Amino acid sequence: MRMKEVFQQKDRKPLIPFITVGDPDMSTTLDLIRLLDDEKVTGIELGVPYSDPLADGPVIQSASARALAHGVTLPQVLELADKAREIGVTTPLILFSYYNPILQYGPKSLVSQARKAGIDGFIIPDLPWEEGREMSAYASKQGVDLIPLVAPTSRERVRQIVSDAQGFVYCVSSRGTTGVRHAFEQEVDVFLDTVRKWSPVPTAVGFGISHSDHVQRFLQHADAVVVGSALVRKIEETGEKLTNPDRRNEALDEIRQFIRSLMNTVRTVNS
Repeated sequence: MRMKEVFQQKDRKPLIPFITVGDPDMSTTLDLIRLLDDEKVTGIELGVPYSDPLADGPVIQSASARALAHGVTLPQVLELADKAREIGVTTPLILFSYYNPILQYGPKSLVSQARKAGIDGFIIPDLPWEEGREMSAYASKQGVDLIPLVAPTSRERVRQIVSDAQGFVYCVSSRGTTGVRHAFEQEVDVFLDTVRKWSPVPTAVGFGISHSDHVQRFLQHADAVVVGSALVRKIEETGEKLTNPDRRNEALDEIRQFIRSLMNTVRTVNS
């Protein structure tokens, strides 16, 4: 329900941040979720740490490695989501996980437990659309959205993939892994317009979006933008302060200002 409603809420900013759960620690992740909720973003992607994140670039790989070193697991991510709901977080929470941890947990059981924990959607980057039909059915029965990914390389299949999309469609901006980029191919605008035309649900674009110019450009062609590596890098840069009780609020304010710098552009686009 939250995913369907949030794109229509005028006070929400069309920004979907990604954070790696457990980096630098679980209590800080909860504070970051609260911060992003206060900033009224459209959704929050909760990255489940994984040892072989093939779609992720070095920034998110390093964050996953740090979280795994702290022993962060998929069940702990669900527990954290539940705590976020307990403290009043209302922003849609999207579980971003590779399929192996889900398979180990049990897909049907995970969908049920995730819904109880307050998860609104799943993004599973290494689960092909054809092989995700059963998972999608489980999720739909529980009122959770399995969000499809489409990339420029899959343009011929886009119409089929988005035909029964749930929540929103995640459009990959470029080939390769995630990571901060300085430039994007012009063809991506046409790709995004095509997806938006065919999709029955809103569209969001991610991979490489790192500053306001990117946000300004892509909101002309999609309903929201996903900011991952740039935010995760900011968290890494402020890591020592985040884990220092005397400087924690200072670090959180730096992260808040980074988010607001992107949102200022969003307000300009939507005005």
